[in-house]
Amino acid sequence: MLKHCILYITLLVTIPFYGQLPEVSNYNTVWTTQSKNASESMPVGGGDIGMNVWVENNNVYFYFSRSGTFDEHNTLLKLGRVKLEISPNPFTNTGSFKQELHLKEGYVTISQNNTEVKLWANVFAPVIQVEVTGNKKLNCNVSYESWRYKNRTVTGKANNANSYKWAPQEPVITYADTVQLDSKGILFYHKNRDTTVFDVAVKQQQLEAVKNELMNPLKNLTFGGILTGENLKPSGTYTGVYTNTNYKGFTLTTTKAAKKQSFSIYLHTAQEATVANWQNSLNNLVTNKAVIGRKAALQSVNWWHQFWERSFIYTKKTTTTDSVYQIGKNYQLFRYMLGCNAYGNYPTK
Repeated sequence: MLKHCILYITLLVTIPFYGQLPEVSNYNTVWTTQSKNASESMPVGGGDIGMNVWVENNNVYFYFSRSGTFDEHNTLLKLGRVKLEISPNPFTNTGSFKQELHLKEGYVTISQNNTEVKLWANVFAPVIQVEVTGNKKLNCNVSYESWRYKNRTVTGKANNANSYKWAPQEPVITYADTVQLDSKGILFYHKNRDTTVFDVAVKQQQLEAVKNELMNPLKNLTFGGILTGENLKPSGTYTGVYTNTNYKGFTLTTTKAAKKQSFSIYLHTAQEATVANWQNSLNNLVTNKAVIGRKAALQSVNWWHQFWERSFIYTKKTTTTDSVYQIGKNYQLFRYMLGCNAYGNYPTK
């Protein structure tokens, strides 16, 4: 009887308090102005995909990456950058700009003048989905941009990103990716060459005798994907310079104006002897209609809901400069970024 009384009193005390607790959505990051450059980007992702999203000069940009995309020198490479141009352009001087990271649902929205851009990653498949919705018909230019359209010599502190660090034994080159623009979309990939830093390390440590018994995570590693959409056609290439680095862009343009436009980026990483084998696996992903669309989006949202309900630490906001609340918000954002790599082959770097 005493145990039941204690439980009853505890419920009376805790239930009203629990009802007043903040939700993770209270920690959403909201921006009301465009970004100056990529340094003011917003994270979004899922599964093992990470993106950095921002709006600059009235256009939407995002870098994207995956866990395990290591080149010949064991450098974790981003997979590229996407530029989205919308016409008529909603991101002008009129209307209220809003970019929001929806923590509870795991996606980002950008809205202005009755137009919204939504970006999300499928938690259960390596696919990025971008959806544009407006109250009037829109056209889009979707461009894949890459600085690895040619070989690049890596010098100085830039070598800290690879396994050579401060002691490269010879010139280190980040080799060019392969990028193809055709009616199917934009195919891009990097296939590691036969000799990698693994071979250098084996020789240095005098382990040639047992080399075949060692795990080589870089041999034949191929990573990349394809950017495609049902309402997109190829429309050419261009070059540019961003933060003192030249790049090349490959553009798809919508074939007709519509109130809803969308495109997907399908990604694949594998150690394959040939590019043909890698591409066959990528094509199988593209033809799997279950990895995009409304049902796939709902499954990813449900995963994020369960992620936040598994455990939580919430801090109640009392003032606009509340440091305790800010610590709580930093915790949510850091946890979100870890959640974006929940299924990665490697830990978050």
